[in-house]
Amino acid sequence: MAAPCPEDPSLERHFKGHRDAVTCVDFSFNTKQLASGSMDSCLMVWHMKPQSRAYRFVGHKDAVTCVNFSPSGHLLASGSRDKTVRIWVPNVKGESTVFRAHTATVRSVHFCSDGQSLVTASDDKTVKVWSTHRQKFLFSLSQHINWVRCAKFSPDGRLIVSASDDKTVKLWDKTSRECVHSYCEHGSFVTYVDFHPSGTCIAAASMDNTVKVWDVRTHRLLQHYQLHSAAVNALSFHPSGNYLVTASSDSTLKILDLMEGRLLYTLHGHQGPATTVAFSRTGEYFASGGSDEQVMVWKSNFDVVDYGEIIKVQRPPTMLASSSGNLPEVDFPIPPGRGRSQESVQSQPQEPISMPQTLTSTLEHIVGQLDVLTQTVSILEQRLTLTEDKLKQCLENQQLIMQRTTP
Repeated sequence: MAAPCPEDPSLERHFKGHRDAVTCVDFSFNTKQLASGSMDSCLMVWHMKPQSRAYRFVGHKDAVTCVNFSPSGHLLASGSRDKTVRIWVPNVKGESTVFRAHTATVRSVHFCSDGQSLVTASDDKTVKVWSTHRQKFLFSLSQHINWVRCAKFSPDGRLIVSASDDKTVKLWDKTSRECVHSYCEHGSFVTYVDFHPSGTCIAAASMDNTVKVWDVRTHRLLQHYQLHSAAVNALSFHPSGNYLVTASSDSTLKILDLMEGRLLYTLHGHQGPATTVAFSRTGEYFASGGSDEQVMVWKSNFDVVDYGEIIKVQRPPTMLASSSGNLPEVDFPIPPGRGRSQESVQSQPQEPISMPQTLTSTLEHIVGQLDVLTQTVSILEQRLTLTEDKLKQCLENQQLIMQRTTP
């Protein structure tokens, strides 16, 4: 049977509720929720199910600059210009714990794939790693000489990549805490960076209007795109690894075909700068935000591969060298069905599944509930600490009053 023809991306829906520019967006793992942060100091959690009411979380004292769901989807981290990070339980109660993470604006928060640690980046020029539960400080990475805009864990959690206003992208080894390499090819501030789903490449966006892709094993520049007419503010890899979406101050989103090394689509939707963009975990949707205060959800359409199957693949994907024009060769994974017949995919031996799907789902649910329970304990501990502090203050005030009234 012939594969259906891919369609153009389409605007699925848009959310209005923020009162200032949208700065960040992120989907939960099951794509049921979409979180967004704004200069209005609020965090919104939108429900993808039609007719569902959104949650507005209030707690930060200044602009919310970054959001990220935990791998289980049961926790949501946010960073702010108020120098704090909050960990929320994304339900109707909107409870959170808060900790002062940096001495300046927090620009980026990102959970490790195991959900056990969190990396943050800040205008104080540092990258810090924390334990998710009880938010214990673990270590700091301090070689940047200007604001750090973004920091991300690699898919396997062994590496960290950071992007800075010092015009560099730095690759760090999480275990040794050493800087493995500095990429210095950008001509201006580097606004965003992320790992390819395979973990073998990184892509960075910059105020020099370009996007660059490097191999983290050889540190070779693989691809260079100069397609936007203004700063590139954010980017996101499709889970298949074949596509990259970018958001720019020129008000457009662009979708790049990394296999062919070419521009696929330019999307016009935002009035003013497009500030943020992110694919859902399956790649079926992507969301964008802008200075127009809107959050837009787009249906990808352009990849006809079964999205669910991309996530389920356990073995390393097949690699293919491709080049385009004068671009250097680059290795990217091909999902089943692209560049080869479906029959050849089906004839390949499948790795055995280690446990039944129902058991896996049950275990994932238990892990998610443990996340919530642990976070609830942290919330109660913070409240207890605040109560103790207030009681101490009351006792001290009472003692002072008694001293003054005693003849």
